[in-house]
Amino acid sequence: MATKAFAAHSPTSPLAPYTLERRAVGPLDVAIQILHCGVCHSDLHAARGEWPNQRYPLVPGHEIVGRVTETGAQVTSHKVGDLVAVGCMVDSCRTCNECREGLEQYCRQGFIGTYGGAMSGLGETTYGGYSAAIVVNEHFVLKVKHAEKDLPGVAPLLCAGITVWSPLRHWGAGPGKKVGIVGIGGLGHMGVKLAAALGAHVVAFTTSASKRKDAEALGAHEVVISRNPEEMAKHVDSFDLIIDTVAASHSLDDYTALLKRDGTLTLVGAPEHPHPSPTAMMLLMRRLSIAGSAIGGIPETQELLDFCAEKGILSEIEPMAMADIETAYARMLKSDVKYRFVIDMSTLA
Repeated sequence: MATKAFAAHSPTSPLAPYTLERRAVGPLDVAIQILHCGVCHSDLHAARGEWPNQRYPLVPGHEIVGRVTETGAQVTSHKVGDLVAVGCMVDSCRTCNECREGLEQYCRQGFIGTYGGAMSGLGETTYGGYSAAIVVNEHFVLKVKHAEKDLPGVAPLLCAGITVWSPLRHWGAGPGKKVGIVGIGGLGHMGVKLAAALGAHVVAFTTSASKRKDAEALGAHEVVISRNPEEMAKHVDSFDLIIDTVAASHSLDDYTALLKRDGTLTLVGAPEHPHPSPTAMMLLMRRLSIAGSAIGGIPETQELLDFCAEKGILSEIEPMAMADIETAYARMLKSDVKYRFVIDMSTLA
């Protein structure tokens, strides 16, 4: 099926119109008209060849919401006309322990990304959501219960949202827990919203005093300017969980010092250069943990979408036209977006 798209043809070329061929709908497949697609910083890294094993032409986009246009003969979970979503994965081995537990993001064989194919660079190339339509196995197609008018704000939940939801749920964020969110960007703003909605006491960390009011409006009970030693010192030995969304190298000791005994600092941002080595003694003397977390499995992602629909939670977005993608990338590099760009795919034409 010939499908209009936007693609990067090399690491140095701007994204441009491209026609790709989607596979025919198989027995367990769902065909989706893409209505909106979020723009993730990962898209920029991939398009510019900053991550290994990229293959061109590359069609980014893994925050997809749309409408079902066709289903395979054996599909039981979706029907034509349904509003649905697709996140960062379109397949996995589905036989390893991780997949059987609904943790497909940790598939022992490596999940198949929505674009670019397998992370190993082997196998078939997949093409993402900067396109008019997509065909996905029903297992990786999620139900959307939000109203259609809210779909632009739903799209970033498929990556930014689930990336913070998974650690919030795994480490038990909720009433009686003090949770810190480091960084108020695409991931961080969702972390604040979701942690507050789960009932935790939420503290937002930012380097910019100008973001204090924004963080409070998102639901933070307190805001700490992380460059201010006095503000940081007030929170020593008090956090159950801190989620660090910052994708730049920085001192982790600044945040492990704020954890109470048995507390956890969870990293969800992937820096270009390694963080400085943390002080081991600080970890030893309070049984602290530094952990990592990657997106979320299909059951977790469906749980997130249902929770957000019930609570009326959406990502804060700037809608944009497909033709403006290079401008969006330039603004992302300057952190000039509140807090996620979302492409209106009707502009693809």
